[in-house]
Amino acid sequence: MSFLGFLLLGLIAGAIAKAILPGKQGGGWVITLVLGVVGALIGGWIGGAVFGVGYEGFFSIQSWLIAIVGSIIVLLVYGLIVNRGRSRA
Repeated sequence: MSFLGFLLLGLIAGAIAKAILPGKQGGGWVITLVLGVVGALIGGWIGGAVFGVGYEGFFSIQSWLIAIVGSIIVLLVYGLIVNRGRSRA
């Protein structure tokens, strides 16, 4: 998958993950892009390490599921970190 394709996949996966998760997550489209790409990377790493699957291509449902699940995980961790910081203030 090309670099631009991976960025697009991360942006869309991050947006889908934000839509799936309840509540309000902060950040604009740049944060969504960064968290989506990080989530796609983590999802790919976990998918390869645990299940032996990887990215097949941009239009593969497997690639999308890996990226979305990874983005959900990253958004949950991001939400915990941001909310913990706000509760202290």
